[in-house]
Amino acid sequence: MKKVLKTIGNKYVIATLVFVALILFLDEYNLMVTRRVKKQVDELHAEEKSLKEAIVQDSINNAILRSSMDAKEHYGRENYYMKRADEDIFVVK
Repeated sequence: MKKVLKTIGNKYVIATLVFVALILFLDEYNLMVTRRVKKQVDELHAEEKSLKEAIVQDSINNAILRSSMDAKEHYGRENYYMKRADEDIFVVK
């Protein structure tokens, strides 16, 4: 027990412990900030992936809409409740 206390009381061990504490807890980029930033980066990567998938889906939809007049009419009727002159539209939610 005496040897352990003597080792902990060594000036080099104390200096090392103080340095580690400064780096881990008191530095501008400490452990908590680094973990928070890593979590944000992971969330942004997930968002980037979902946005890329949305871009691919929108590109497919765009190609379909450019190719066919029936597709344009179908899209307009579904999303913008467009109608012909002799029709009535009922929106049920």
